[in-house]
Amino acid sequence: MAVLKVTFTKTKRDKLAQVLWILNWISVVTGAILFSLGLFLKVELNKRGEFMAEGDVQYMPNMLIAVGLIACAINFLGGKICYDCVDTTKFLRWKLIMLPYIICTFFFTFSVLLGALMCYSMHWHLEETLNSGLEQAIRFYKDTDIPGRCFLKHSVDMLQIQFQCCGNNGFKDWFQIQWISNRYLDMNQKDVADRLRSNVEGKFLMDGVPFSCCNINSPRPCIQQQITNNSAHFNYEHQTEELNLWRKGCRQTLLEYYTDIIQSIGLTVLITWLFELSVLTGVRYLQTSLENVLRQGDPDSESDGWLLENSFMETARMNLHIIKNLGKSNQIDTADNGDPNIDVPSTSKAHYGPENS
Repeated sequence: MAVLKVTFTKTKRDKLAQVLWILNWISVVTGAILFSLGLFLKVELNKRGEFMAEGDVQYMPNMLIAVGLIACAINFLGGKICYDCVDTTKFLRWKLIMLPYIICTFFFTFSVLLGALMCYSMHWHLEETLNSGLEQAIRFYKDTDIPGRCFLKHSVDMLQIQFQCCGNNGFKDWFQIQWISNRYLDMNQKDVADRLRSNVEGKFLMDGVPFSCCNINSPRPCIQQQITNNSAHFNYEHQTEELNLWRKGCRQTLLEYYTDIIQSIGLTVLITWLFELSVLTGVRYLQTSLENVLRQGDPDSESDGWLLENSFMETARMNLHIIKNLGKSNQIDTADNGDPNIDVPSTSKAHYGPENS
């Protein structure tokens, strides 16, 4: 029994082919949009690549670019097929191509769905990448005279100013690293020497942060040194001075920024998948209805179209049977091409009477 069988008149078949021709061209445009979104995401990730670990976060934009290009090619071909299918005689040139085209389009549509799901699952991988990358960037903040790292101070400062954040998880991250280079420390000062000696690794640690952590909305001049020392500043309580520094960490801020972009892209990809699925369904109905017209021999007659000629269970059983037969044929080929000294048992002799006598 056919699945979702629909009867088409010649007028309905022609209208279906015309509508599918238009929808395929719209799908070409959506493919170009996916390609553009992939390029946009790739550029946005590369802008702040120094704050990301070496892990591969480019798989998402690369997949969008590839899906967009494939969508343009597949739907361009689909538009040409549907345009020719308005004339039943022109369908003959596409008859052998239609089924492979539909199968390829089905797997492509499934890959689009996977792409949409990947957009929503990228959050956790991106969070780990940002956490490791920002931690490393902050550690090398002071290395302004080392090739390959001299740009990190400027990048981190601009990041904290632009996104109004401080540190990786918060401003206290700066307390745990030496972010001032030794070339700007006076080693003759007792306070500097004591701080260096008090640390096991010989680092100059302090309860201070870079200027880029200062909150521009603070009503008082920014306090960026001796932040936890209330007595060092007049009328100051570090636990209640929320406007003095940016409180949110840059990892959380960047994660929210990229999550908004990726979720918007994921929604676009999901809508594209639904649209591609509807086009694929229409092309399948057009193919089966035109094939039935050719069997009947009358181009003006009614014909049935369906998604599957048999039920889901019967179709799965038939495909499984085909796969098993392919496996058996491979075993026979292996036996025939094997060692000639091996005696392959045969039961064919039982069918001949003279030899059994």
